[in-house]
Amino acid sequence: MGELIGRVNDLVWGAVLVWALLGAGIYFTVRFKGVQVRWFRHMVKTLFASRNDPGESISSFQAFATGLAARVGTGNIAGIGVAIYLGGPGAIFWMWVIAMLGMATSFAETILAQVFKERMADGSFRGGPAYYMQKGLGARWLGVLFSVFLMMSYGLIFNMVQSNSMAAAARAAFGAPELMVALIVAVLAALVIFGGIQRIGRFAEAVVPAMAILYLMLAIVVCIMNLGELPSLFLRILESAFAPHAAGAGALGYTFKVALMNGVRRGLFSNEAGMGSVPNAAAAATVDHPVQQGMVQMFGVFIDTIIVCSCTAAFILLSDALAPGSGLTGVELTSAALVEHVGQWGAVFLTVAMFFFSFTSVVANYYFGETAASFMLDNRAVILGYRLLALTMIVVGALLDVPVVWTMADLGMGLMAVCNLTAILLLSPIAFKVWEDYKRQVEAGREPMFDAEQVLGTPSEIWNEQALRRKPVPEEQPGD
Repeated sequence: MGELIGRVNDLVWGAVLVWALLGAGIYFTVRFKGVQVRWFRHMVKTLFASRNDPGESISSFQAFATGLAARVGTGNIAGIGVAIYLGGPGAIFWMWVIAMLGMATSFAETILAQVFKERMADGSFRGGPAYYMQKGLGARWLGVLFSVFLMMSYGLIFNMVQSNSMAAAARAAFGAPELMVALIVAVLAALVIFGGIQRIGRFAEAVVPAMAILYLMLAIVVCIMNLGELPSLFLRILESAFAPHAAGAGALGYTFKVALMNGVRRGLFSNEAGMGSVPNAAAAATVDHPVQQGMVQMFGVFIDTIIVCSCTAAFILLSDALAPGSGLTGVELTSAALVEHVGQWGAVFLTVAMFFFSFTSVVANYYFGETAASFMLDNRAVILGYRLLALTMIVVGALLDVPVVWTMADLGMGLMAVCNLTAILLLSPIAFKVWEDYKRQVEAGREPMFDAEQVLGTPSEIWNEQALRRKPVPEEQPGD
């Protein structure tokens, strides 16, 4: 069964999805006229202004942090080691390229998630691909299919893999028994997820930026320690990315195609742009215009790949851990590189970082799965049953060897992405109209406010309600 699933997975990812995601990134970059570059300053400004009062739902920044919690995980540490081992330093260049293109795809799917979101009974918002498939395309069946894939991959199986990674890391570093670690993780996760999206948002807002900043600071220290080698490092990455026989791990030669494919696949796995996962968190944010959240989530792709993944790449490529015959790959490669730079405490730091990155991913992945369950059958008993099942899978995942389960999760994520890409490409005219409305208001010097009926020709109770509840911004007084 594992072999059969692996073959289907290779077909979905190798022959279809990598090229579809790459093509979608190019398409949205062209149609949005390079928004991720031309509006970069505005994007950063929007992020820093996103800590507004969320009311019953969550703030724009909390939704950003929740999405980033899912994006930044063990793949940013172990995945980069694999990419460099298999594709050489040039794989990092192609990761940067796919991240810049993926920012535009993330921009489009976030706008659509905001446009078609719904208000729940507790006052919070829910939305995402399943909702815009139903309300935008009139295809509830596609939304249900997407939700099944999402629950299978993110909601349950990915969390088994994350808890397995945490248990293995804790055992290697501190000798902690897997069952004890699994129970601790499950209890901590329960304390967060039973508080709903508001508690999940507050948790992600507090933990995720702190861990990313610490990881970045360590990378800056390592770069300063190796300042003289940085110019040759960048040259090495560029030469490896375009050379017909780029130097890879050990004495083996890696072609341009291998560097390209490994960089693209690892970049797509890491930043999740186009997968349809992060829009579930993005839709929960309270904003005045859908594009505001699009700007914020687009920056999440930048942080995940351009910043966090580049930190890991710097640790590895500025060390001798990738020496011929070392055989190191994945997290072992990253750990060996850090130990070489800063000593044995680097391995401990990496273990702690992996634990927190994995735990925040567990919480965010759970919420994505809950959104899918709520879409299919919005019932308190169903949600409670899903929560208990998710917590059980966290414990089980820490105790099992999960290679086949991981392959099933990859397949579920791939099929999920196929559904989502189909939807956002069909609904892209709506995203373009909403973007033009936002751009027009910003260029006119106004604070953007979304009027669904004026822009799209269809009234929206949610957006009309938000317009009425919008607080006036006090004008600056002379001398302020």
